[in-house]
Amino acid sequence: MPECLFCSIVAGDIPAERVLDSDRTVAFRDMNPQAPVHVLVIPRVHLADLAAVAAADDGLLDEMATQAHRIAVQEGLAEGGYRVVFNTGGDAGQTVFHAHAHVLGGRALTWPPG
Repeated sequence: MPECLFCSIVAGDIPAERVLDSDRTVAFRDMNPQAPVHVLVIPRVHLADLAAVAAADDGLLDEMATQAHRIAVQEGLAEGGYRVVFNTGGDAGQTVFHAHAHVLGGRALTWPPG
């Protein structure tokens, strides 16, 4: 999708600090981090939100979760804990309508977040 920020990152048209790639996902550091570690895991194909990923029913959600955990291990978060968040829809705070998981950690995270 040509106007999608994350599709442009996948295509390499917009630079991002990539931390982990797979055949079906790309993970990169958030440009406005909300924690010491804040990495986004996105599908390479354009799917608008978590609902679209779930509807695809092809194991992509499992792969995104696996990649989130791999990032937590790689970034040293696995032992102390980390958070994985999907914002779905405007009321939930989704601002880029390409499905993405936020992997957050590196400090104590409070609950509820907001």
